[in-house]
This record gives sequence, C-alpha cells and structure tokens, in this order.
Amino acid sequence: MLRPPMADPSFQSLPGFRDFIPRECAVRNYLFETWRGVARRCGYSEYETPILEDTGLYLKKSGGELSAQLFRFEDQGGRDVTLRPEVTASLARLVAQHQRDFPKPMKWFEIGQCFRYEKPQKGRGREFHQFNVDILGEAGPAADAELIALAIETMLAFGFVAGDFVVRVSDRKAWMDFAARHAIAEECVPDFLNIIDKLEREKPAALATKLAAFNLTPEAVREFIAMPTNASSAYQAILADLTARGFAGCVQLDLSIVRGLAYYTGVVFEVFDAKKSMRAVAGGGRYDTLVATLSGGNVDLPATGFAMGDYVIRNLIEETTHAAMQMEVWLQRNAAACDVFVVVADESQRPTALRLVTDLRRAGIAADLPLAAAKVPKQFQSAERSRARFALIVGTEYPALKLKILASRAEETGHADSAVAWLTARLQQPDGPLLA
Repeated sequence: MLRPPMADPSFQSLPGFRDFIPRECAVRNYLFETWRGVARRCGYSEYETPILEDTGLYLKKSGGELSAQLFRFEDQGGRDVTLRPEVTASLARLVAQHQRDFPKPMKWFEIGQCFRYEKPQKGRGREFHQFNVDILGEAGPAADAELIALAIETMLAFGFVAGDFVVRVSDRKAWMDFAARHAIAEECVPDFLNIIDKLEREKPAALATKLAAFNLTPEAVREFIAMPTNASSAYQAILADLTARGFAGCVQLDLSIVRGLAYYTGVVFEVFDAKKSMRAVAGGGRYDTLVATLSGGNVDLPATGFAMGDYVIRNLIEETTHAAMQMEVWLQRNAAACDVFVVVADESQRPTALRLVTDLRRAGIAADLPLAAAKVPKQFQSAERSRARFALIVGTEYPALKLKILASRAEETGHADSAVAWLTARLQQPDGPLLA
C-alpha cells in the first residue's frame, strides 16, 4: 500500500542512494575509464545484462545473506522480479544461452549498477556500481592466476604501489574437504561457511556457540587456517604463475577467506588495503557449477571471476596520497566543462564568436561562450569556473584574436583564419607560453 504524501513537499534521495553532481560524476568516470582500460588491454570484451531479472535467478544458487538483501517486487505483469544484487548470475544465464557463438575461453567484463538492501555505511550503499571480470570455459589454475593478475593490474592502474594492498587467496575446496572430514552434512555447508566468512568480525562467545553446533571449536578452525599445506595444488600453481609475472609480493594465502555466496567451488580471493582500514576492495573466485545449475544441466562451463565496487575503491584512493593525487590530475584534465572559453569582449562580434565556437566544436574541441552579454571580468570568472584551460578573446581587434592561458595568465595572439588549427595544436602543448 502506498503511503500518503509527505507534509513537507521537499524531497531527498533515498537512504543508500546517490546523486552524481558534476564532480561526483567525473570521479565515477575516472573509475569507469580505469576499469575499462585495464580490461581491454588484458584482452577482455565488454558485455551488459539487464538491471531487472527474475528473482529465481538469485534464489537458486546465491545463498548466504544475499536472499535477504534483494530489492524484490511484483511487476504489473505479476512477475516476481529483482533489481540485480550482483552480476555473476546474470552472466551465467547469458552465457548458457549464447556460449556456442564464442570461442573458449571467454574473457568478458561489465561495468554496471547493482542494488542490495543493506545498512548504508562507509564503503557500502544500497545502490553501487561494480566492475565485473570473468573467464569462462577454462578449468585450470592459469585462468584463476590471470584473473588475480588483472585485479592487481587494476590496483596499480589506480596509482597504488606494492605495500598499499594485498590479495588474500583462499581455497574453498579445502573447506569442503574439511567439512566432509568433520561430518558436516552437505546441506549445512553453506551455513558453516557463512560462519567462517565472518570469523574475524564475530565476538568470541558467539563464534564458539555457532561452531559448537557443528561439533567444532574456534581453536580447531584456526589451526586449519594456519596450515598452508591445507591449500590444494591449485593454489601452488597460481602462486607460481603470479611469481613469474612479478606479482608474488602482492599475494598471501589466507584460508579464512571463503566469500559469502554459495556458488563458489574452488579458489577464492579478496583484495584488501594493507592497513585493513576497510572491508575488501574486490573479491571473487571459481564457480564451476553455476552455469550448469542455471541452465538445468544443459551447459557445463567452468568459470572464475571477480568484482570491484565503486564505493570502497574510491574510499581507498582518497585515503592513499599518491593514488589520490593521480585521480586529481585526471580530474583536472578531464572534468572541465570545456577546454576553450570564448570571451566576447565586443558584443557586436557575437555572431563571429558564435561561428568560431561552432567551428571549434566541429573540430572536436570542447568550447563554450556566455549566453548573454556580460562584462569581460565576469566572463573570465565564468571561464575559470568551467575549468577551461584557455580563454579566447574576440574583440574589436578581430580577426586578430588573443588567447589567455588561465593557469599562468600568459597571453598569445593569433588570427581567426587559423583559429581551429592554432587551438588544436595549442591543446597538445603544456600550459606555459608557446615557444617559437
């Protein structure tokens, strides 16, 4: 039932949802461009799936807390639908339908919105953007190593250096073997792994009580975690691969990592900041049975993948000086409303200025001008607010033009007949005075 209208006519965004004013949108674009650039240079193809899916897609194999965090409703056609909380299930559905059309392995990536009904807090909202990368059709550990390498490449592309972050790698199969040795029924394994997933955050008394239900103690669990030999041979192969790439120093074995979703079947990993000041920056792993499950057994395709959300990676960038500086440099170069602001110093020349702006825009130069007559100082203020690099002054001297470099206040002169070529070349130069 709909609630009655609010007495106060003013509205705000819903809790956990965000507006993107221009700077916020520019930061988001920085994340997207970095993600997309890394994926493409590593040989991945981009895809997209719908934001709205059949709810059954997520209930069938996700498990854990996810089913209680769905934005779920009945649409006008009586269908039980959900705003996607993650992308892997949608990808598995898509691949089951179209995998015959693509050579294996399939290296795909996607950037899109997801929705989870969680408590909004640092690094977590109810609406978020996620970078998803997957390799499908390759069962060997080389695919897992390639994926972890891409996660590391992504962190380096954001300006982080060795020591800023660590990839904690675990082995879910080792935990399945542990559960079998301790007679934990198969249907109870997801609940057991949820306990392990929260091991570091659970209070000691509560942890002991939960493990007692499986005839286990915290000491027995921690003893298992502390033994590197409990990891399968797949982990050793992955470590050797990453060592050959020069990434061994970024990786740590940590069997306490199990990931919260039930569809993981093998090696799993999470990327953390080295100071552990926030939750995982990224995470994923092998999910060899999900495509078969969602296709009713018609398609059996091994797969591994990971996701990185925009909330946590942005927080870590802003808290890491060198990464934050790199982002600010990008924003200064890419977040300006225009490159050239045309100052109309003589209003009788406005038709000329309009034609000049049009020519610049058609040449691919971002250009703007005041929409109404204004004093020259006010126009310069508008130019600076737009974060333009240059102010091009059209005045009584036309066709002679004056170009002011806003960062240094240096000036140059040119001619209207060559304005497009002049500005095109000038934008490729640094902001200091142009040397003859």
